Amino acid sequence: MTPHPANPHEIDARPLLEQMLLIRAYEEAIVAGSDAGAIPGTCTSVGQEAAAVGVVNALGADDVILTNHRSAGHLLARGADPGRLLAEVMGRRDGYCKGRSGSLHISVKELGVVLTSTIVGAELSMAPGVALSQAMLGWPGIVACFFGDGAACEGSFHESLNLAALWNLPILYVCENNHWQAFVHRREAMSREHVSEWASSYGIPAQTVDGNDVAAVLAAARAAAEQVRASCRPYLLETWTYRTRGHFEPDDQSYVDPAERAAWLARDPITLCRDRLLAAGALNPSQAAAIDDRVATRIHAARAFAEASPYPAADELTRDVYA
Repeated sequence: MTPHPANPHEIDARPLLEQMLLIRAYEEAIVAGSDAGAIPGTCTSVGQEAAAVGVVNALGADDVILTNHRSAGHLLARGADPGRLLAEVMGRRDGYCKGRSGSLHISVKELGVVLTSTIVGAELSMAPGVALSQAMLGWPGIVACFFGDGAACEGSFHESLNLAALWNLPILYVCENNHWQAFVHRREAMSREHVSEWASSYGIPAQTVDGNDVAAVLAAARAAAEQVRASCRPYLLETWTYRTRGHFEPDDQSYVDPAERAAWLARDPITLCRDRLLAAGALNPSQAAAIDDRVATRIHAARAFAEASPYPAADELTRDVYA
């Protein structure tokens, strides 16, 4: 059964807007650093901010997260410090993983972020094990597993859903369907329009939501998470969104249909959210400008912190590494 989400119009989207702006500014700072040669190239999630912010804000403190190579939105929405994230991307000692993970493998134990992996579908492979561990140890909380439409075309997706359904595991599967699987459009790799359609064959309830409407995502994710907690069974939420930058920076997106990209840019999640708040009188121009200023200040401080952080010493190379 698909849960009935709360009315998205009853959600205060102002803090959600600020989170989305922070994510966008953080990733734009990484892109600028990459263009200047100061930061290694990385995968961004520009255009997908509402999907990350909406779902993460529906989670509780005891819930844990497994995510993929486009993880900045999930980490920042969960409360990660942008300075420590940027330091990690730059390979500095004050990063969350002491500069060892780069941007593609960041874990933040204190925030319940168990895994970030650049291996497509790796988080899907691990989600049943993490959820089974939670259940066997009697720990509270559900497992939120983020993946893209590309990972849904991997065998690990079907294996993961099958085990979660068979073992009654409390997993909220979140497919951020951004239409692109590296340089391949989803239409070239998927036999169906929506990933959510595949869930029914495993007896898993599912829903597709407008992934560029942050209030709609939050409402749907809250209802889905509540159902997972109550039933201790999996649920799949598909956020229908679009990655507006290339697969990996730098990327000229020469393979992208300009008309399709333009249509999605016209539905930018940040612009949609801000315009709705302004139209409803829930935000005025001076308040919007104040949010922009706060975000700019945080990113400036994050950049200064990361640049001041030293590189790890050579004798730290094997520390915290397990065989």
